[in-house]
Amino acid sequence: MSVASPRLVLLGLFAALSFNAYADEVQVAVAANFTAPIQAIAKAFEADTGHTLVAAYGATGQFYTQIKNGAPFEVFLAADDSTPAKLESEGDTVKGSRFTYAVGTLALWSAKEGYVDSKGAVLKANQYQHLSIANPKAAPYGLAATQVLDKLKLTDATKAKIVEGQNITQAYQFVSTGNAELGFVALSQIFKDGKVTSGSAWIVPADLHDPIKQDAVILSKGKDSAAAKALVQYLKGPKAAAIIKSYGYEI
Repeated sequence: MSVASPRLVLLGLFAALSFNAYADEVQVAVAANFTAPIQAIAKAFEADTGHTLVAAYGATGQFYTQIKNGAPFEVFLAADDSTPAKLESEGDTVKGSRFTYAVGTLALWSAKEGYVDSKGAVLKANQYQHLSIANPKAAPYGLAATQVLDKLKLTDATKAKIVEGQNITQAYQFVSTGNAELGFVALSQIFKDGKVTSGSAWIVPADLHDPIKQDAVILSKGKDSAAAKALVQYLKGPKAAAIIKSYGYEI
């Protein structure tokens, strides 16, 4: 049995200590629709860099308010491109750090197999009692849902049936628990590796709503954070891209 020399042991220990010395924690505000992908990315990010990603999940509009009120977030992964741009114009971000990390897809979903057809005709049939959407004032996916209803001329017909969640996670929960027969959710919540994982869904054509471009940005509190910079670079890399695509997003 071979025994490592004291010099090699010391070099290995020094390398491990050096790696940990530069490892840091990054506080990230994450749009609720991106919960599953960022959890997968966080594991890979920590394994590859040693940095730890600490995420909070919620509606983009609510995060804007929290950031303006001094919340300790260093990186913001929004569900739109306008909110990070607004923070940038107001001097709350690191200049040049904003970029689009994903383009989201909206889906009409039911927890029941076969309830939603592949063309969304169930929406026009109007035989359901409740339609779940996220708050359109705070959640870009909720805004996109209202644009779809408007384009299909269903706004008035569905007004009394809408159940509104604070964010896209709550909108999803209303449907998954049966409190709403169907609802507009982020495709990423029901999709993995090329297929819908439960229930039935209509993937909403992109021309029925404004593009859901999701931007990331380093916030002012992260300007000196090596972990924040490393995360942004990691999100632009091939490992993160593969994970993001596996949940139905475009890059």
